[in-house]
Amino acid sequence: MKVSGFTFCRNAVKYDYPVTESIRSILPIVDEFIVNVGRCEDGTRELIESINDPKIRIIDSVWDETLRQGGLIYSQQTNIALSHCRGDWAFYLQADEVIHEDHLPGIVRSMARHVNNPAVKGLLFRYLHFVGDYWSLNPWYYHKAVRIIRNNGEVESCGDAVGFHEKATQRYLQNGPKEWLASSGALVFHYGWVKAPVTMTAKKREQTAVYHGDAPPPSESRWFTSEAAEFEHYDILKDFRGRHPAVMQDRIAAARRLKPRVNRWLNWRFYREIAQRGFRG
Repeated sequence: MKVSGFTFCRNAVKYDYPVTESIRSILPIVDEFIVNVGRCEDGTRELIESINDPKIRIIDSVWDETLRQGGLIYSQQTNIALSHCRGDWAFYLQADEVIHEDHLPGIVRSMARHVNNPAVKGLLFRYLHFVGDYWSLNPWYYHKAVRIIRNNGEVESCGDAVGFHEKATQRYLQNGPKEWLASSGALVFHYGWVKAPVTMTAKKREQTAVYHGDAPPPSESRWFTSEAAEFEHYDILKDFRGRHPAVMQDRIAAARRLKPRVNRWLNWRFYREIAQRGFRG
């Protein structure tokens, strides 16, 4: 069984993505790791090169700046990286997603268990979404996503690259027959919202253009009214008391909480959110 890791990134230094930690988190269980690096001037390519591992292959690309709808440029760039993968399985991590070392043996077992069952097109991961800092979780974001796919040319990234669909039918894997997916038994630690407010605001402005062009909707307006927008719902987020992946320890040691937070059960806004979105842990 051969396993390929793959990802895409651009402006990873400028927007403070933990991309090296992401790649390093699964290097022990992949045979190769394809990194599609978009052209930029912030040293992203040099950052990837600094990992200095022979498993890594860098693919250089130039983004189509006219593709500014629905985040489609993200799936396009993901599929460029996927096209270079040679493994039986292709393990996708976005540049802000990290896997815990304790989960690697279970992931390998799951891939081995299902590698000869062609009905299984992908492996599903559960998610922890950190917001503002490394001690705060948003339980209302999506809870599961496919991050390992069978690399037989039948599956590709779709939409804004959160998930995958079957090429022939365009059917989203998570909406397909239950036999399409198996559990990886693992978590993805998602750190995309852990940034200084100024950096987060700049990142969101660029992302908004990728999704909406030059006409951001009212729902995204707060990113354009301040150079350091507030993290929404921070006061009612869930405390994380677990252990982060080892590759993240240097980042976490240099970090601090965004601001003090009282028990969310004593905050009326928490109950309003439950009424609107349900209780999610």
